Amino acid sequence: MTRDSLVKGTLILTAAALVARVLGAVQKIPLVALLGDAGMGTYTIAFNIYSILLVVATAGVPSALSRLTAERTALGQYAEANRIYRSAVQFALVSGAVVTALLFVAAPYYAVYVARDPTSTLAIRAIAPALLLFPLIAVMRGYFQGRQHMLPNGLSQVVEQVVRLAAAVGLAYGLLKLGFGGEWAVAGASFGGVMGSVGAIAVMLYFTWKLRRADRAEGKSNDADGANVALGANAALGANAADGANQARRSAAPVKRPTQRGIYATIFRISVPIVIFSMTVPLIYAIDSSIVIPLLESRVGSARALEILGVLGGRAQSLAGIPIIFAVALSQSVVPVISAAHARGDAEQLRMQAARALRMSILSGLPMVLAICAAARTINIFLFGNDEGTWIIIALTISAIFQIVMQTSGAVLMGLGEMKKLIVCVAAGIAIKLAGSFLLAPGLGIYGIIAATALCFLVMSQMNIYVLRRNVTFAILGRKWPGLIAAAAVSVLAGAGCEYALSEWAQAPFLGPRLNAGLDAAISGGLAFVLYGVLLPAARVITSEDMRGLPAPVRKAIGRLAGRAGRIAARENRGGE
Repeated sequence: MTRDSLVKGTLILTAAALVARVLGAVQKIPLVALLGDAGMGTYTIAFNIYSILLVVATAGVPSALSRLTAERTALGQYAEANRIYRSAVQFALVSGAVVTALLFVAAPYYAVYVARDPTSTLAIRAIAPALLLFPLIAVMRGYFQGRQHMLPNGLSQVVEQVVRLAAAVGLAYGLLKLGFGGEWAVAGASFGGVMGSVGAIAVMLYFTWKLRRADRAEGKSNDADGANVALGANAALGANAADGANQARRSAAPVKRPTQRGIYATIFRISVPIVIFSMTVPLIYAIDSSIVIPLLESRVGSARALEILGVLGGRAQSLAGIPIIFAVALSQSVVPVISAAHARGDAEQLRMQAARALRMSILSGLPMVLAICAAARTINIFLFGNDEGTWIIIALTISAIFQIVMQTSGAVLMGLGEMKKLIVCVAAGIAIKLAGSFLLAPGLGIYGIIAATALCFLVMSQMNIYVLRRNVTFAILGRKWPGLIAAAAVSVLAGAGCEYALSEWAQAPFLGPRLNAGLDAAISGGLAFVLYGVLLPAARVITSEDMRGLPAPVRKAIGRLAGRAGRIAARENRGGE
């Protein structure tokens, strides 16, 4: 593993996740126009319950497999890593079939008695077949993460979203044109997820074939020596890999290879806590899908409550999900890196990578939060045609910064194997979410439910960091926090002021309301984003040492930009003279 492996892997996954998230948001634009906010409320119910069951179907195996694969390959035990991978594939195929059947049968009961929207039954059943393939896709992604090959994962995400977008919009439009009505149109949009899974599995199968061929050419299909076989057997049973290495050095006696049952026991012991953590965000969104209508219908009526849910799921969750892209990519990259360092007993590498992961996630996620909050109204108008739910978008986007810290710190704890403590943190967060929603919704409506979400993420992130610091001594930003807060405040205020000024005094009549809004959003959001980047080094939040931690290609690109800016400034000075 090179010094840049974490950053490079994260950049690949971030770029892919950004494209995928943009495509996902783009998908919502025509769907809102075709289905309306009420139709998007039904779509949100189906998608959120599918998301949480998808996590259950994979049972945390991708993250567990990523960790186990990283440990095996770091010690040269490629055959043992492949054996664990085959066992995970078998589990994915069985669990996918079981959960698909469960969702199909339970759809009408959930729609009527929990979500209180009977029309969502068809949409839930339409998306259920995607669970047949996505557990297998997730396992394959976990294996490639463990091997620190991030391109297949990133490309499969992009292909999945492209196919999903085309199928969802095309089916919704076609069904409406054929006169099937809104309920079938929503189901058609949901079925786009099934088509996306077909595209993703095709990409993963292609890269699996390429990796197998490369492994055979390099002789990685078998373990390198007898000591590695003995070590692999010990580690595959769930022992700490560093302890296994010491034991292998002390004794050359052969160790029995673990049975299939032993492999499953190891995977489940690691994966069950991981699935609980991985379910946090889907579970919160599923909770919202289940409680928004029951909690708000007495205040605003059932029809309006469904529309608010559509705004929350179709608009706010789409935009608030953009800032966490880097944190999600970083979480996927950091687990195998931390696991490999932990297996080698490298305390200094653990300290450095934990601090770097948390610092990178905060510094990179915050500018998108600021840009979206500053330009939320015009973004809303440009994407969805009106400013309905702008403050809902702002409130949920603010909570994203706490989600970023929660996601990254939890991933570091997973890499360290602190699973039981991570479960406690998740349980506390979910309890706060539920209690806060029921306590705050009667007085604050949808904003009370969003405030409960923010509080949940905040408490979980602080608990995660507390547990992490009991294992690894590190500082995220130290004395740089005041500079970061000041840079963020100035940036968002400047962006919001620019958005107001443009909206009031700089409208072009020939462009129309939506194009004007899009231009205003680009300028004001871009101002907040760029100003944040300029103020960070000015406030010494980012130093030359941080720059040296970036991959060489990124350093060179920044150097070229800085050099070009310097030459332009020099020419301007000469012209002024």
